[in-house]
Amino acid sequence: MSKRSHLALALSFSAAALCGCGGAAESAAQPAPTTSAAVKDKRHQFEAAKADCMKQQGFKYVPYVRPTEAATEEERKRDSGDYQAMLKYREKYGFGVFAVHVYPKEIEGPGSEIPIADPNSEVQSSLSPAQLDAYNKAKNACMVTVGKQVLGLTLKSNIDYFNHMALAHRRAKTAELDGDAGLVELAGTMGTCLKGKGYPVSDTKPTAIARRGEIDFMERQSAIGRKQHPDMDAGEKVTKNTRQLVMPTLTPQQARPHLDKEIKAALDDLECGKDFYAAYAPKAAALQRRVNDQFAF
Repeated sequence: MSKRSHLALALSFSAAALCGCGGAAESAAQPAPTTSAAVKDKRHQFEAAKADCMKQQGFKYVPYVRPTEAATEEERKRDSGDYQAMLKYREKYGFGVFAVHVYPKEIEGPGSEIPIADPNSEVQSSLSPAQLDAYNKAKNACMVTVGKQVLGLTLKSNIDYFNHMALAHRRAKTAELDGDAGLVELAGTMGTCLKGKGYPVSDTKPTAIARRGEIDFMERQSAIGRKQHPDMDAGEKVTKNTRQLVMPTLTPQQARPHLDKEIKAALDDLECGKDFYAAYAPKAAALQRRVNDQFAF
């Protein structure tokens, strides 16, 4: 299996489909959102249709349905907002940013040594530059066809599929999370607490404050990457709101001081946000699953 690129990534801070909702909660764990049989069937249909189309274009594509439920009980607890589970995670991994350099066999993400499960990553890595260019053109054409057939979407390319999904997430979050009066009040209280501890808080919308710490350390990590690779191209933007980050190459020893700072910040964030995350995490997880299901993702 292929491994994740250790150099660059493009991350959309607006697309929940491309990232976790973050945060923790001091509450009893609630059942994580599950995927219905109908949605699972559509996901399989979507992947099978892409494989058939790519075959007609002369390329191999392996239908791959990504897991949608938590792999372990600990992950399920974190996803459902269990405070103790999130505390345990943050005490070791912080927000999960610099931890990928210190624990590359334990944390998924760019630079991780955990193999990528999607077999198509290995297929693409075996192609020459010219073949990969032709492969991507075929993939774009197939997404236009299959997106209309299976999902009823009018798409321009493969990346446009993610663009549509990002927009759907952003609209749903704005209405259901940032528009929730209770969450807005709790987020404001959390922001006041963080400011009191010396952390800058420029935006107290629920979705912003939930990822404030993670994004801060992603930017710090990218600053190191840009110094190491000043000419690095992080790739095509998914949406106009996408921030492109450059992944640095760090040994565990080099990354450890950064992770120590991250852990301190993550624990402060969790303590200030106990009440906020208790209300936010389950709603954010359910919203993310629902929108992803609409796109067979």
